[in-house]
Amino acid sequence: MTPAVAGAFVGALGGVGLLVVAARIVAIRRTSLDLRVLPWVQDLPRLDTAVGPVRRLVAPSPDEPSASPLAAASGLVAPALRRAADAVDSVLGGSASVQRRLQRAGLETTVHEFRVEQVVWGLVGFAAVAAWRVLAALGGDTRVVPALLLCACAFAGGVIARDQRLSSQAVARDRAILAEFPVLAELLALAVASGEGPVAALDRVVARSTGELSQDLGRVLAEIRTGEPVIVAFDRLSRTTGVPMVAQFSQGLAIALERGTPLADVLHAQAGDVREAGRRALIESAARREVFMLVPVVFLVLPVVILFALYPGLVGLRITTP
Repeated sequence: MTPAVAGAFVGALGGVGLLVVAARIVAIRRTSLDLRVLPWVQDLPRLDTAVGPVRRLVAPSPDEPSASPLAAASGLVAPALRRAADAVDSVLGGSASVQRRLQRAGLETTVHEFRVEQVVWGLVGFAAVAAWRVLAALGGDTRVVPALLLCACAFAGGVIARDQRLSSQAVARDRAILAEFPVLAELLALAVASGEGPVAALDRVVARSTGELSQDLGRVLAEIRTGEPVIVAFDRLSRTTGVPMVAQFSQGLAIALERGTPLADVLHAQAGDVREAGRRALIESAARREVFMLVPVVFLVLPVVILFALYPGLVGLRITTP
């Protein structure tokens, strides 16, 4: 390492340290809202478990020591992460879309917490590329501008990767819900046909099933038990779900309850429609991938067949040829 590179590296480390110290001094001088409000609401319960899977958490007292060994480190970097998350949110926007995908993915995370996760993913990518460029600088590559551009691209790539991960989580949960829906609809139809009411049938199905759709129905049941009308609860489920079939099911169930239509027939029809839609989607997927289905036949099976057919003849010609 040349003296110039070593000096630049030490200067960069010193500048980053000074920025961290200055940011922490500013954060310490600013009294947060939690410290001003929480002393007056300490008599509230810390954990209130409602009926069903809905739970409400109250922030702990600031005077209570945390059991996490990373509490001090998180306290140091939390203000900077929050400001970086606000900056990412102002640049990217789309908070409504993020909130929608968080609901579809079944994550109990706010939009701000998701932005913080994006910043953390970006910092991980930035640190990986920065370490690689430092090693390259030790080897003699002292180009600064390409290294800064690569680090910036790594940070942006980490932010985008977390967003794509959320989209994939939402899509995977939608597929799981669509796969579970016919069975749960049939169970609800059987429970209603046996003489139980809609709420009792929903309670029986939720208590005896597991899965993503069962969790959504559990939330609906918890809202009904807390005084929400059944029609309003199912309307909310139809608005928040990302699966059209489930939205149609919720709307049909709400309309059936409102107009007095037999629920068993509606549920059986909904389950049949979902099964038919799944069968049709499978046929369409097979039709679109017909060419790809020929790839193993053409490139794997056919060459082996030709080899087995021609190899004995080649061996015979080699033996009979003088």
